Amino acid sequence: MKNILRCALFGAALFATDAKAQRALSFNSGHSHNDYHQNIPLLTAYQSGMGSIEADVFLKNGALYVAHDTTEIKPGITLKKLYLEPLAGFYRQNGNRAYADSAMTLQLVVDIKKDYAKVLAQLIKDLEAFPGVFNSSKNAKAIKIVISGDVPLPADFKNYPDYISFDGRPYINYTDEQLKRVAMISDDIKNYTPWNGKGNPTTRDLKKLTTVIEKAHQQHKPFRFWATQDSPNTWIVLERLGADWINTDQPGKLKEFYFHKDKLTYTNPVAYPVYTPSYKSDGLQKPVKNVILLIGDGMGLAQIHAGYIANHGQLNLSNIRNIGFSQTAAADAGNTDSAAGGSAMAIGEKTNNRYIGVGPDQKKRTNLVDTLAGYGIKSAVISVGDITDATPAVFYAHQTDRSMSGEIAADLLDSKVEILVGSNQKSFLKNKDTALMSKLAAKGFKLSSNAADFYKEKTGRQLVLLPDSATRPVKDGRGALLKESLMHSLNILSANKPGFFVMAEGAQIDYGGHANDLPYVVTELHDFDKTVAAALQFADQNGETLVVITADHETGGLTLLDASAEKGMISGSFSTNDHTNIMVPVFAYGPGSAEFRGTYQNNELFHKIIKVIGLKNKAKK
Repeated sequence: MKNILRCALFGAALFATDAKAQRALSFNSGHSHNDYHQNIPLLTAYQSGMGSIEADVFLKNGALYVAHDTTEIKPGITLKKLYLEPLAGFYRQNGNRAYADSAMTLQLVVDIKKDYAKVLAQLIKDLEAFPGVFNSSKNAKAIKIVISGDVPLPADFKNYPDYISFDGRPYINYTDEQLKRVAMISDDIKNYTPWNGKGNPTTRDLKKLTTVIEKAHQQHKPFRFWATQDSPNTWIVLERLGADWINTDQPGKLKEFYFHKDKLTYTNPVAYPVYTPSYKSDGLQKPVKNVILLIGDGMGLAQIHAGYIANHGQLNLSNIRNIGFSQTAAADAGNTDSAAGGSAMAIGEKTNNRYIGVGPDQKKRTNLVDTLAGYGIKSAVISVGDITDATPAVFYAHQTDRSMSGEIAADLLDSKVEILVGSNQKSFLKNKDTALMSKLAAKGFKLSSNAADFYKEKTGRQLVLLPDSATRPVKDGRGALLKESLMHSLNILSANKPGFFVMAEGAQIDYGGHANDLPYVVTELHDFDKTVAAALQFADQNGETLVVITADHETGGLTLLDASAEKGMISGSFSTNDHTNIMVPVFAYGPGSAEFRGTYQNNELFHKIIKVIGLKNKAKK
């Protein structure tokens, strides 16, 4: 029993008695419907912090058996053995309260299938073996006993001990005295709507649902619908309607949904303005001088739409007209990591997961940066994460494992990159090649250890190694590092007559996806989108610049649920903490942007950029 007690998980507060008070539900507002049908009755619901647990009972041979009908009755499966005794153990273990967390409460709903008078007599007898544990009239922290199903007439409530409460119905007119014995008001949702849990009930049915809930709240009683669908969307709608108990057959999932609710909902009260492109050079079939490739790491359509809703129905991305889709599978797996996904774009060939700038044969491939350098085009690689991490690394390094950060850093010696911006100073400054920094200086790199110093530089090769704190999440105060680093790099590289290539990575959209943290995802998406605006403005002013925006993969399997563009509110859920095989969008703006329409493999991005930048024509010249 002690081991069972220790395994219980706990959480937040339950119903405030003033039903008119606006509040957010917690997992302690869950009602474990037909709990005895769980693979592990009681413990599954208890460990999930349910505030209400329901058991159906029949009286047979002087004992209360837990079952949905008489055919399910099995020897030893009694209310006393399955619920009363374990709950009494929890109660004592927790210092005379239902849960260790004193803010949490618990009610045991005993659903009497028939013969309430005999069943109640036996129940009262059984409860006598546990003095105080189930006597909520004397101890507010005691486990409340609520009788449902076949219950006495309201006029007879007074004939039972005051620690026995009853499950009320909205169509019964209780006196004030009778109402004192009512623990909650419940009804079958099908009496009000045929709603199947998808979308919302009709306006007419919503009125019926809110009316019955409001009536219960006017009586200062919590309300529960039974026979509801059991899904996150249903839980969201029921909460919005004002229901106080959430009926569920999935207490674990309900607990997870509410336990992580702060990471699954985001509201942006004030929208930021977006840039409206001029479209003057958009789609023109002419050689491209400059290319800005913006990679939103982990950014799928769901992440983009979440950002769109949270910015009140607008994004800079959504103003781009030419759109395609990139298929992200790696050479050795259907699901890619950032190494294989980024390498495909950087070297024009599918490769294996974890490989950095090498083919499936582990041999070095010439990347886009070095290819373009052969034609005098200078490049910058920028990230608001670790600059030796997979996505930026594939544009300057060649290694067989993305974890080889020291070797990746040393590969900069042989790269044609002109500007490198990101964090992870350690891999460079404390490299096993102790002469690495002097060698990089000999290659012409000017070291800056903060963004402010970098912004003072006007010419030459730049190595910007930021402290890790400088690339903290934007929600924690990073600021506009990505946008400002891009703009300054464009200022430096614009002096190069043959043109330039810039890859700038919104690295932490991916971090938020791995953490299953929607606010993290959306705030990083918004930071990335503001960088998109800067790129579009530059392209309009320059007239010879192509902007391509895509992702290396989607992260988190994000699903969007509730949304309000008017409020800037979005909620969702994640199916994984890993990458998925979902296609990612490709947005293109400027001359040659039509080339990026359609659906294609991610390695085609390399070849499309080469094509539109007109290297064949340059070679002839």
